[in-house]
Amino acid sequence: MAPTERTEILQHLERGRQEFLAAVAGLNEAQAKVRPDPERWSVLDCVEHVATVEERFLGWLEADKRVDEPRIDKEKEAGLLARVSDRSNRAQAPEAVVPRGRFRTLAEALEEFNHRRTLSIQFAQDHREDLYHLAAEHARFGSLNGPEVMMLIVGHADRHKAQIQEVRAALDKK
Repeated sequence: MAPTERTEILQHLERGRQEFLAAVAGLNEAQAKVRPDPERWSVLDCVEHVATVEERFLGWLEADKRVDEPRIDKEKEAGLLARVSDRSNRAQAPEAVVPRGRFRTLAEALEEFNHRRTLSIQFAQDHREDLYHLAAEHARFGSLNGPEVMMLIVGHADRHKAQIQEVRAALDKK
């Protein structure tokens, strides 16, 4: 991976963290638990889901499945980031990552999100030389290399940042 590419992944991860945290800034615990309607997630649900999914995605890379011939597809990386973050296409979360009330407070959930994001950033730094050699399988997106999984991590948090903003807007109308 070229130096700018390494830096870009780290910048995406850190930018995503800051924007996600900004989306929840100023909410109190009661607001974080409100569902705009019974079929929609609360902000706390969204944060739990993002932390759980990030743990899962990073776990795929930590499993250290490797390929001898790395596949580099910058268009797919960029496309994944855009596609995953796009909320115009609604997706149902797999049962394994549906929020279950894992955290009692927004503060606990945000602590876990920050912890997971720090681990993702550290992993990207530690594996910058071989990230393209790492492989994972995604049920929807198929075979992925390390940078593509990192773009999924960023895009997924971006998607739910937008959802949090939607929830906040719905709460403001009430």
